[in-house]
Amino acid sequence: MKMKQLCYAASILAAVLSLSAAELKTNEVKHSCCQPMDASLKGLPEKSVYQLETVWTNDQNQAMQLSALKGRPQIVVMFFASCQYTCPIIVHQLKQLEEALPLGVRTNVGFTLASFDSKRDTPAALKDFRAQHTLPQLNWTLLNGDADGVADLAAVLGVKFKQGAQGQFAHSNVITLLNAQGEIVYQQIGLNPENQELVPRIEKLETH
Repeated sequence: MKMKQLCYAASILAAVLSLSAAELKTNEVKHSCCQPMDASLKGLPEKSVYQLETVWTNDQNQAMQLSALKGRPQIVVMFFASCQYTCPIIVHQLKQLEEALPLGVRTNVGFTLASFDSKRDTPAALKDFRAQHTLPQLNWTLLNGDADGVADLAAVLGVKFKQGAQGQFAHSNVITLLNAQGEIVYQQIGLNPENQELVPRIEKLETH
């Protein structure tokens, strides 16, 4: 993992650890504070996930940093496109969550899928995944990153993953809700098709 963002790592991990043990498991992440601040990071809280300066590529083959997602609540999930079991279930769950939100709230919430599979989940593969699951362009973002960027994001979100011999990934299933500034406000662990906690928490963010 590249040595970046040491300046805020302690505070962001402290925020993650402040969530209940039932909601979150964390990994450690190391960073460096010696890089100049990107203009898009100015004004963000120290605990913001968007402080990560790694560069990702979306399914439109456009390079972007996570800070481009700021400005509205964001649901973030790590996945891989060739997953045959839990990832399709989670994506279906997120689509149900989107439908369950009131229209005025739904249009101001983003959904971000960040891939573990740096090599195979090319922009073209992610574009095919979007089409296969009929994910709208308006508020769904599909991202491919390099191995360091994936490891950085997974560590901050408390997502554990490991690639097996056949190229498949064993991984924890974590749905993360970020506020408009990229701070973690809630995490759902495991598969829960009811979305009983996420809907009211998103609505609460929208009313503040």
